[in-house]
Amino acid sequence: MEYRTPPNNELVSGEIALDLGMLRTTFERSSDVVFREFQLGDTQAAVMIFLDGMVDPLIVDSDIMQPLLKYGEQMQQKSGVSLTGLESLLKNQVITASQVNTGGQIQDVIDHILVGDTVLLIDGVNKALFISARGWGKRAVEEPATEAVIRGPREGFTEDLLTNITLIRRRLRTPQLKIEGMQLGRLSKTDVAITYLEGIADEAVIEEVRKRMNRIDIDAILESGYVEELIEDSPFSIFPQINYTERPDRIVGNLLEGKVGILIDNTPFALILPVTFFEMMQASEDYYQRYIVSTLIRLLRYMFLVIALLLPSLYIALLTFHQEMLPTSLLLSAAASREAVPFPAIVEALLMEISFEALREAGVRLPRPVGQAVSIVGALVIGEAAVSAGIVSAPMVIIVSITGIASFIVPSYSQAITIRLLRFPMMIMAGTLGLYGVLLGVLFILIHMSRLRSFGVPYLSPLAPLHASDLKDVLIRVPWWGMVRRSTETAKNNPRRMKGTLRPRPPKRGG
Repeated sequence: MEYRTPPNNELVSGEIALDLGMLRTTFERSSDVVFREFQLGDTQAAVMIFLDGMVDPLIVDSDIMQPLLKYGEQMQQKSGVSLTGLESLLKNQVITASQVNTGGQIQDVIDHILVGDTVLLIDGVNKALFISARGWGKRAVEEPATEAVIRGPREGFTEDLLTNITLIRRRLRTPQLKIEGMQLGRLSKTDVAITYLEGIADEAVIEEVRKRMNRIDIDAILESGYVEELIEDSPFSIFPQINYTERPDRIVGNLLEGKVGILIDNTPFALILPVTFFEMMQASEDYYQRYIVSTLIRLLRYMFLVIALLLPSLYIALLTFHQEMLPTSLLLSAAASREAVPFPAIVEALLMEISFEALREAGVRLPRPVGQAVSIVGALVIGEAAVSAGIVSAPMVIIVSITGIASFIVPSYSQAITIRLLRFPMMIMAGTLGLYGVLLGVLFILIHMSRLRSFGVPYLSPLAPLHASDLKDVLIRVPWWGMVRRSTETAKNNPRRMKGTLRPRPPKRGG
């Protein structure tokens, strides 16, 4: 039977039997909907409606039910209940819950029940009271599993939107922090919050975010990935144009740079936009360690990024087309190891890379203790057996292992997946055209990245277009006292982060 919602203009009639019959029909075959009927005084019928499991029973009992029954006893002694302004009296003087609102439409009653509020209907009163008594099981605030750090806060977002907003409020105690709420999903009615710092974030970007979010018309939003795909600039690009995180400190750091955050109920992953390629290569811990250490680690990341993308391709190209570029001893060693291998280098590399990716995916999907054993033992056993059987050469196993390790160094998981996928067309280009194919592949990737935008911000900013003042936080990280200004692209309204110079000065030596 097709479900039909009440008309949008259907009003609460004040006849409790009629209204209650309509609500019972709407929620029929829903065993978790509770209809608690009672009397105010001797003759005044009333009913409380709520979802079992989504309300706090202590609040319902102590802040709603007990005050109402006590008020009914008092009015009974005064010979009846007066209906004139009764809902206002109950709201302002009787019910002790923190939030109480009124509404006159049946659809409002249904919506408030479904979000976990308690609805009070009274016979003869054509207004419903919406009482906030929400309470359900929540996951405790824990350290994020996907973004662990050695030094830094251990708090991570949870699946509860209000908890996540609180984690941000604790770090930004300013009225400039704005949080705009909305609901997405015709059936799920998922709560979403757009957060930014007024006076720092670009108003044009904020307005563009609002426009794209309001354009979403879908039956349900179950995770932030839904929203990411529906609002990104280039949906057919393999590169992620919106970053995500489950660390409050990271999203606060981005808000201070003029970015916009999107928090979505029922998921611990918040979206950050706009974003650039170089920001995907930065970790929150870069700003907690000393700048020298952070700079060296960043350079290491970029070096291994190139290795993760190009090492198998370069190995294939050199062995297949450009043997003269290898030292003689290395060439002889590689030729000897491949003497019994029946496949060309491109087929050998593809077999090993696909097997390695399958083992890595299996390790992620299996239960954690079993997954670690499968990924590690499987790689060792299969690699050793493949070399012993003469299917692959020992140098290829080393190349694939180094490439796999290099891909783990990329901080952003979505960016790491992109590099892993681009590795395969790069190997095919190397197997067909040699180093020329590798060069063409790199040029194609760079041209594509230079055309990408993330909410109007160039993907390769601040290198393309060049903003020399922003290079202090790309390949290197200068000390905090040197980062006086924010990013040029995202904080045009308020580019200055600090006043004057905070560079430490050594004390003057006495005479």
